[in-house]
Amino acid sequence: MLIPKIIFKYSWVYDEIWKNKFGADGYPSSKQILSYIKRAERLWRKDENKVLTELSKISGLQWKSKFISCYVVGWCVPFSDPMTLPIYKYIDYFVDFLIHELIHNLFTQKGNLDKSKKSWGYFYRKYNKETETTIIHVPLYAIHSRIYLKFYNKKRLNKDMKLMKYLPDYKRAWDIVQKEGYNEIIKEFTKRIKK
Repeated sequence: MLIPKIIFKYSWVYDEIWKNKFGADGYPSSKQILSYIKRAERLWRKDENKVLTELSKISGLQWKSKFISCYVVGWCVPFSDPMTLPIYKYIDYFVDFLIHELIHNLFTQKGNLDKSKKSWGYFYRKYNKETETTIIHVPLYAIHSRIYLKFYNKKRLNKDMKLMKYLPDYKRAWDIVQKEGYNEIIKEFTKRIKK
């Protein structure tokens, strides 16, 4: 099984775009970001292989890339392609958001959307009154729940849910996962994966 290595990158040019977007006042310096990357990478490397292996196992999807670049900038809304994360006050948040974005990335790795087409069709039909953001995050949060509980703890899972309570679509996805159970949602997702 192919397990990718996450390559943490700092691009001054890319970071300047975010700095200009948010404004320079209080924005972290390149030195602060580079120092943060070293700390975050050390923490991530402890769990990298087991988390990435488990994500593939849980989802029924395979990693296709040997390397995944993760750009780290001062401030941004995190996203999965190109994977970009800001620095966080608490380093655990960085790892948690990295895992979140890696799940998105796994869903869209080459061939995985085709392989999971029936799974996504099922979720879009079942939750057709929900927003697309909510629908996408139901299986993502179910998978992430299992990662939290297997490798970290319930406190960290609860912290993630609490952080999302001000974002209605994300909160709704967490509410669905809590109501229906993460194992049940994972089962519904994986039983429709094309073998």
